[in-house]
Amino acid sequence: MLYKTIKAAGLVCMLSMATIAKSQLPVVPAAADQLQYTDWLVQPVTTRAGIYTNTAGDELILYNGLLKRKFSLRQNLVCTEYRNMRNGQQLLRAVSPEAGLVINGQSYAIGGLRGQREKAYLQPQWIDSLQKGATDFVYEKTETAPITHAVQWKQQGWWMPPAAPAKGIEVRFVFKSPLPQWKALQVNVHYAIYEGIPLLCKWVSLVNGTGEAVKLDRIKNEILALVEEESAVVGSPAQMKKPQGIYVETNYAFNNAMRYSISDQTTHWFTDSSYTSQVNYNYETPCILEVYPDKAPGIWLQPGETFTSVRSYELLMDSYDRERRGLAVRKMYRMIAPWILANPVFMHLVSKNDDEVRTAIDQCAATGYEAVILSFGSHCNMEDTAAANLQRWKGLADYAHGKGVKIGGYALFSSRRISDADDVISPVTGKPGGAFFGNAPCFGSYWGLGFRDKIKHFFTSTGFDIWENDGPYPGDVCASTQHPGHKGLDDSQWRQMEIQKELYRWLNERGVYINAPDWYFLDGTHKIAIGYREVNFSLPRENQKILNRQNIYDGTWEKTPSMGWGFVPLTRYQGGGPEAILEPLQDHLADYVQLMIQYYGAGVQACYRGPRLYDSEKTKEAVQAVISWYKKYRTILNADIIHLRRADGRDWDGILHVDPARPQRGLMMLYNPLPVAITRAIKVPLYYTGLADQVRIREKEGAARLMKLDRNYEISLTVQLPANGYTWFVLEKPLE
Repeated sequence: MLYKTIKAAGLVCMLSMATIAKSQLPVVPAAADQLQYTDWLVQPVTTRAGIYTNTAGDELILYNGLLKRKFSLRQNLVCTEYRNMRNGQQLLRAVSPEAGLVINGQSYAIGGLRGQREKAYLQPQWIDSLQKGATDFVYEKTETAPITHAVQWKQQGWWMPPAAPAKGIEVRFVFKSPLPQWKALQVNVHYAIYEGIPLLCKWVSLVNGTGEAVKLDRIKNEILALVEEESAVVGSPAQMKKPQGIYVETNYAFNNAMRYSISDQTTHWFTDSSYTSQVNYNYETPCILEVYPDKAPGIWLQPGETFTSVRSYELLMDSYDRERRGLAVRKMYRMIAPWILANPVFMHLVSKNDDEVRTAIDQCAATGYEAVILSFGSHCNMEDTAAANLQRWKGLADYAHGKGVKIGGYALFSSRRISDADDVISPVTGKPGGAFFGNAPCFGSYWGLGFRDKIKHFFTSTGFDIWENDGPYPGDVCASTQHPGHKGLDDSQWRQMEIQKELYRWLNERGVYINAPDWYFLDGTHKIAIGYREVNFSLPRENQKILNRQNIYDGTWEKTPSMGWGFVPLTRYQGGGPEAILEPLQDHLADYVQLMIQYYGAGVQACYRGPRLYDSEKTKEAVQAVISWYKKYRTILNADIIHLRRADGRDWDGILHVDPARPQRGLMMLYNPLPVAITRAIKVPLYYTGLADQVRIREKEGAARLMKLDRNYEISLTVQLPANGYTWFVLEKPLE
């Protein structure tokens, strides 16, 4: 990668060894001090992302029209402004180091300045009175490059709409230590600023040029002294709200919660006792944000080796509204992890032999399904590397591909016991046990590394297209000193995490689609469970229909529809009698169709788990009709969801898909759980469709009519819903 270099002394620029005059670094535009009134969630923001200087040449500014992050270069590089240009909110109240480093047991600040006395706010004229610390790493130069994805993903021609590559610029601040022993230790603080969204990504890399191994105990890739969220004279940090103007997400999250906020392992909020003018009497306001993995890295960095921290994505929020905040997070994901837009129509096959696999493939091809996944309990064993097994599954993959169907399989990692030698060793007992799932293998053990290699070998040899990894690495620490993949307890979580993430990236970059019940989206996975209780699928079908709609409603606030999977038990699953299952399918066709409509109507793929998709010509035609309907409206059905009313079994419920960039601006799904037909007047919010005056609306494939939006960007629609039924409406831009 070629970097443009801007040296601190005089801001001399170099590109591919060619010197560029200081004047070629653009001066920040006057517009950078003006608020952005274009709503980036509805209309494109055309301002380019870039790095600028001021007229004096002693500041660097990252700016994209929606956020501005400013750095002073006087004495040392220090962030002096972090501003949301949509609402004008200033996030910073005080200066902080750019990053923090603990090496060989000693703490060092990366950049920043010291000596600010008033910590409630920061005035620019104070900067000249601040000083760098004697041991602080000092800014040396800045380098820039085009923005890149952490996963070298390639656009797939199947199962997803075209995704435009993210645009922006990557900036690298280089720091060196004034201490003789660390002169050859280079710290790089990286930023990526994106276009069209108030988003930064930040990470740190450390290059060990010392000639000796260095113990890297901790690396903080972000430290921010943020304006507090609320004023409380008394109260503990746990009782007080954290600042809401910034949302932070990193690629270091796990624990099977199916939600990032619970899976996150890196966001830490601290109090600031040096902030003596705060309202809280005991100085316990949570107002310092630090980003780092709590149990990592703890590694030895060898001579010549480069260590790269987690990546923190910082999305500036301009509202407390749950829907708007969720839409912002979903747009972030579409930009930084575009592979999550892939959303294949798949079934979950329970098979005992190869003939059942061929039958399922044939049924998928006949009904428009795009993939079959050999579910748990099937006869596919991806860990069997015998030539006969690999040849068998290659033959079945070739058969599927010949029918235009993709094929995948299931493998289990963590929630199993392997052996005393290969299992996670508890740091408390010194024995196996005490892991997230009780007993579990260590990914750094001989067995764990072998599992990784077997999965790669299976996909390389068979041509399989999908991997469903159940029980992926959930963050277990391991006290073993005998496992080849890590040295001991200190580095065990980081090393195991890296093994898991490398495997996901390797598969993703080869076009393999990945289902995994843990939060590895930013390192290559495509889908996670939407969030449900498995035993609920042993309840009667009537219960399941309402519960499924609740799961969809609750599971799509921060996830796009394509990021979550649901579940439909065609055969018995974890208990329940005939009232819980759909087999024989022809006997429960109305329920089968509605369950499909609920999921496909939400853009959410479900695991239709059983031996077949249809058992009669009538069932086949019903499945074909639903899949045909889904594919006709696929683009809008995979678009963002506006949550209208949660299912409660008492009255109507529904969701609205919106996409302001397409002619079909919305598609609304409405359900009636009552045993009688109902008529309701519903307020339909259309702001996020991008429509301002009129909407062209039709029920199902009926005639369209024009309706005028009120001043709240809403229409009042009278709808009739059949007993125990549903309907849907298409909303389009009026004809020119």
